[in-house]
Amino acid sequence: MDDLIAGRLQMAISLGFHIVFACIGMTLPVLMAFSEWRWLKTGKQVYLDITKAWSKGAAIFFAVGAVSGTVLSFELGLLWPEFMKHAGAIIGMPFSWEGTAFFIEAIALGVFLYGWNRLNKWVHWLSGILVSVSGILSGIFVVSANAWMNSPAGFDWVNGKAINIDPVRAMFNDAWRSQAIHMTLAAFISTAFAVAGVHAWLLLKNRSRLFHQQAVKTALIFGSVAALLQPLSGDFSAKDVAKRQPMKLAAMEALYKTSKPADLVVGGLPSDDEQRVNYAIHIPKGLSFLAKGDWNAEVDGLDKVSSEDRPPVLVTHISFQLMVMIGFFLAFVALLYLVFSIGWRRVLMQKWWLGVIAFATPLGFLAVEAGWTVTETGRQPWIIYGIMRTKDAVSSMPGLRYSFMVVTIVYVLLSLTIVWLMRRQINTIDEFYLTAKTS
Repeated sequence: MDDLIAGRLQMAISLGFHIVFACIGMTLPVLMAFSEWRWLKTGKQVYLDITKAWSKGAAIFFAVGAVSGTVLSFELGLLWPEFMKHAGAIIGMPFSWEGTAFFIEAIALGVFLYGWNRLNKWVHWLSGILVSVSGILSGIFVVSANAWMNSPAGFDWVNGKAINIDPVRAMFNDAWRSQAIHMTLAAFISTAFAVAGVHAWLLLKNRSRLFHQQAVKTALIFGSVAALLQPLSGDFSAKDVAKRQPMKLAAMEALYKTSKPADLVVGGLPSDDEQRVNYAIHIPKGLSFLAKGDWNAEVDGLDKVSSEDRPPVLVTHISFQLMVMIGFFLAFVALLYLVFSIGWRRVLMQKWWLGVIAFATPLGFLAVEAGWTVTETGRQPWIIYGIMRTKDAVSSMPGLRYSFMVVTIVYVLLSLTIVWLMRRQINTIDEFYLTAKTS
């Protein structure tokens, strides 16, 4: 394993773990603040019970997310020193704002966790709102830095150096809006469906438990709205990628040859040797319309650039297809939930429906992982799109494969610890419910 592959794999492992914690950190505080608001408005004990149970989960994932996020920040400098040498001064602003948001979130979460019966009820609820807002902003600031890597702005590149740096323009680059919207919705979908799925699984054991019934409904409110909005965000993002990163779009769709019009490819296995996609469904003119808004528009294929400038097609295409497939499935489940909530509420407690929600528990996070694989792999071979290649940014320090192995082992152990903690928390929820007075 050469150092470039080791460095990329280490970042992939670190980001793959951290993105789950980041999604939960952006969403779970919103769910617990909403649940507390319902308690304040209705006085029903069950909403207070749910809020306290979710706040414990938020605390666990906040602590783990702080650790994994710190690891990522160090890895940027240790693994990619040439990147940080030039990019540090340009994208320092969103990272500094992210740190500020994280600091505020930590303080507000502490107030929320230890402020029960010590603060005015509405002041306590406002601390939860502050946790929610700062958590969402923290995620958006980091996404802005990643968006800059896909759409560099705010500097002039002269003789291998960045001059005339404008950090504000860099932060609000052409890609940040579409990526921020898409990632925020993805965070709400993945976390809300996971929370609903856990409670649905517990309901399958005993469908009379009001605690889990209300928890599922509360989580699905947010998950369903986000899941129905995500296809619109996906279309917006795809059109943006078609404009700024045509080779990423070509890899996503495995479009080897420039076509006018271009078919939309569903499924299939790309073959670089044959320059085609096997076992795929082709929708005539579909890609032209989705990418350009014109059924007969020309869409650039991978043949527009040399082989060394092409992103890996197989990984990018399969990841994209997986993300889209899961996204549409969860949108369909969300639509069913809204329909059942309006006219057939009895269905929501049926065993088959709870089984569907329980099945959906990990799907949102799988879609998030696939989406980030598309974002990062589809940008290759560039670490700063069109400016700096990834191979030119990697550290010259030998033996990066050893740090990759160590980090992988650490994250595996961390994951096992989280699984143990969350299983303990889930068991505590059941015990907590049995002793709680619900109304």
